[in-house]
Amino acid sequence: MPNVLSKRTMMIMLTAVAILFPLVFKNMYLLQLLTLVFIWSIAVYGFNIISGYVGYLSLAHAGFFAIGAYGVGLLTTKAELPYWISLFLAVIITALAGALVGVIALRTKSHFFAIYTMCVGVIIYLLIDKWDSLTGGVRGLIGISPPGNIGPITFDSLTSQYYLALSFLILTIFICYRIVHSLLGRTFIAIRNSEELAKTIGISIMKNQLLAFTLSALFAGLSGALYASFIRFIGPQISAITVTFEMLMYLLVGGIGTLAGPLVGTLIVISLTQSLQFLEEYRMLIFGPVVVLLVLYYPRGITGSIETFIRKRKLQKVNLRKEEHEVKRDVGEAG
Repeated sequence: MPNVLSKRTMMIMLTAVAILFPLVFKNMYLLQLLTLVFIWSIAVYGFNIISGYVGYLSLAHAGFFAIGAYGVGLLTTKAELPYWISLFLAVIITALAGALVGVIALRTKSHFFAIYTMCVGVIIYLLIDKWDSLTGGVRGLIGISPPGNIGPITFDSLTSQYYLALSFLILTIFICYRIVHSLLGRTFIAIRNSEELAKTIGISIMKNQLLAFTLSALFAGLSGALYASFIRFIGPQISAITVTFEMLMYLLVGGIGTLAGPLVGTLIVISLTQSLQFLEEYRMLIFGPVVVLLVLYYPRGITGSIETFIRKRKLQKVNLRKEEHEVKRDVGEAG
């Protein structure tokens, strides 16, 4: 119980800090940076569902991100639908696309699954890049509508968009928390640990994998839609395979298969790359080896390593108490 309460207290404190941040710090650059961190974190949380908890590496994640982004962009600029209806439809379309791809992709295993999803990601990129009449091709989409008003609440300022992205991130974390701490989450982990063992206890492998893949695509689509309305300009490069590898890097640095990992990794990597902008293309000479060393020596990422350290400390305390209890009992028997 104390552990649960401490985690809950920490989450409340971090949420309070995030809410108060724009009121204390008026730096527009930091606000923009954090807004992008929140938006990208949503996509990485989706990535974590399929890769961290089910154990399948999907390399089509940037493609689903782009479907959400182009979905809201095309629906607002060409179909001229209201923003919130466009956002909802873009997320649903991305989830349906994820389910369609997943039905075929999940019939493959291990590296074949990764190769197949990578091919899907490349196809999505080519469709966006070459379908000039619909997507604008290399020119991209310009003038995407910002988030529409909700009654008296407007999203014209950077601060309001910061709070909008934060709200969706909190909702995403809450949903992921509920999934992980439910029977569904334990089912995902059982599949990751051993599909054969999961089958023997009656788990439907394909159904649960497809659900995880669809949820992963849904969060990627939501993130892409928010990104498009925040930046208000998108091009084919957002669906490139390099974007998927960037999201994978965020996940590995933060901690794959952990609840805090996607946010921690995204915040650290984006902040570090921005702080090294003055080095231009040479910044990867510093940042690259750091990431490699982190992955080599801390394979569970920063969050996972902290959790492992805390777990070992608790185990040591329990063992120490047992030893003390045994010593007292032996002394009592001797007396």
